[in-house]
Amino acid sequence: MPEAQPLRHFLQFSDFSREEIEHVMARTQVIKQRFKRYQTYQPLVDRTLAMVFEKASTRTRVSFEAGMYQMGGSVIHLTTGDSQLGRAEPIEDTARVISRMVDIVMIRTFEQAKIARFAHHSRVPVINGLTNEYHPCQILADIFTYIEHRGPIAGRTVAWIGDANNMAYTWLQAAQCLGFTVQVSTPPGYRLDPRLAPPGDHFRIFEDPLQAARGADLVTTDVWTSMGFEAENEQRRLAFAPWCVDERLMAQAGAQAVFMHCLPAHRGEEVSAEVIDGPQSLVWDEAENRLHAQKALMEFLLLGTQVD
Repeated sequence: MPEAQPLRHFLQFSDFSREEIEHVMARTQVIKQRFKRYQTYQPLVDRTLAMVFEKASTRTRVSFEAGMYQMGGSVIHLTTGDSQLGRAEPIEDTARVISRMVDIVMIRTFEQAKIARFAHHSRVPVINGLTNEYHPCQILADIFTYIEHRGPIAGRTVAWIGDANNMAYTWLQAAQCLGFTVQVSTPPGYRLDPRLAPPGDHFRIFEDPLQAARGADLVTTDVWTSMGFEAENEQRRLAFAPWCVDERLMAQAGAQAVFMHCLPAHRGEEVSAEVIDGPQSLVWDEAENRLHAQKALMEFLLLGTQVD
């Protein structure tokens, strides 16, 4: 029988060391190349992934579900409507039960504290598919996409334009881990929460989004209204209007700068159609790479580094 791996979780980007992230990046490339060559690679035969959704999803569900099937495993899809999660069962009890029946769990939920409680009582690896505070799987895919097109990200500059949300905080963790800089610009009233921004010199804050974009190698943004803040939609539209990533803003970035967005996108709001559909945009490669990066992540959590 294969040797059991130490129990690890991926609840936020900082859960992995630089060496571990670099391993996942390298494995992502290998797994993607095999996929493109139609080479079967199924190291997770007889393994089962439970996906728990308390927030709706398109890319997270499709990428994890397709990825697990492609790796030879099987998938169980749960929501609050078809499980005891929506009937006030303690999250600790749910974790104890589910983790006795499956090999790995992905959760997409609200508070980070909830997934941390689940993981604390789980017998199997737990992956954060998105919380209010962090979105580490998306940033894995984004960084792989940058490396794929422009080479190592260490020493580079990323411009984050828009809301101080789960994507922004995960970019800050990634910058601290991998040695690049994030230039952040958010509207007044939507600043970074210092409790979620890891201290250090890996990020700089700018009042003017054009200054934040100046010289950047990668410009990235997200919707102005994240899930759970829909009541603020009109207020945010007014506050964020100057933070649209358009051609004028992209012109401030480096000559080889690329644009990313985790999707879904609202053209004419956080990004112009000319940018997201233009030659600098990598959003479609970025979306596809969720599939490959998450396969490499599951491989690492279940099998460790002894893979071929």
